[in-house]
Amino acid sequence: MNISFAGVKSFFYEPRYKHLRDVFWFAVITLAIHYSYRFWANSLHYWPIQSWMNDLHQVMVGWVFNQSTWAIQHILNIPLQLSGTIMYFDNGSWTSINSSCSGDKQILQFALLVLIYPGLWKRKLWFIPMGMVIIHFTNVLRIVLLGVVSVNKPELWHTAHNTVLRAMFYVVILILWIIWVERINKKPEAGPEISSSGKSF
Repeated sequence: MNISFAGVKSFFYEPRYKHLRDVFWFAVITLAIHYSYRFWANSLHYWPIQSWMNDLHQVMVGWVFNQSTWAIQHILNIPLQLSGTIMYFDNGSWTSINSSCSGDKQILQFALLVLIYPGLWKRKLWFIPMGMVIIHFTNVLRIVLLGVVSVNKPELWHTAHNTVLRAMFYVVILILWIIWVERINKKPEAGPEISSSGKSF
């Protein structure tokens, strides 16, 4: 496959490739954040804010655990036995919520993605928090669905956890990013009203 410099240049500059460029940058930024976070967590152990990150994990694990178990018990009427941050089901299966289940990595990925991507700051100031809340409740839904799998098809738990429900995070992030690029970030700013005489008031 022969790729010329002119072809690469046209990809990055020609308007007809704008949507492909957007997808390209989404993938590049998302992968860069993903592997940078893994290096920071696994090799640097969240240096220099280890204590703050540990506290954040504890808080977010508590939120996810309490909200997901409430939904499983009160909305789906599935009986549970709770111990620490582990939920036990009547069929002997169980699901544990730990720091990797907190959703902080995906929330950070989304926030950095929108921060890095061009756009008006006053729009980012409301869109980023809104997206963070949506991703948090996506995580709660993921845990609830894992509970449903534990009760009905426990043999599929690892498949659901490692593939389908993990991908759900990134589908939601992609949808939010598309809304940002194609809707929110494209809205023109409101200018001064112009009268029929051409003067502003």
